[in-house]
Amino acid sequence: MLKVSEFQVKDVVNVSDGKKLGNIEDFEISINTGKIEAVIIGGHGKVLGFFGRDDEVVIPWKNILKIGEDVILVRCNTEISVSKESEEEQ
Repeated sequence: MLKVSEFQVKDVVNVSDGKKLGNIEDFEISINTGKIEAVIIGGHGKVLGFFGRDDEVVIPWKNILKIGEDVILVRCNTEISVSKESEEEQ
């Protein structure tokens, strides 16, 4: 069993292009089933959560291929799954 804090320190790598996406910042959990629906990778370049980009990558749980010691391997199309918080507010 893994703790949330253990997920947050693992690098998330997209096997489609080999790029590091970042680290898990949050989870989407179904209220009905209690299962994790997706993981959220925070935006890059933020300082203390205030300055920088607000991009986040939402990866459905089914797209997680392997959870290893130091890395989580996923398959995703980042062009589709990147969202800006500022766009959601408008």
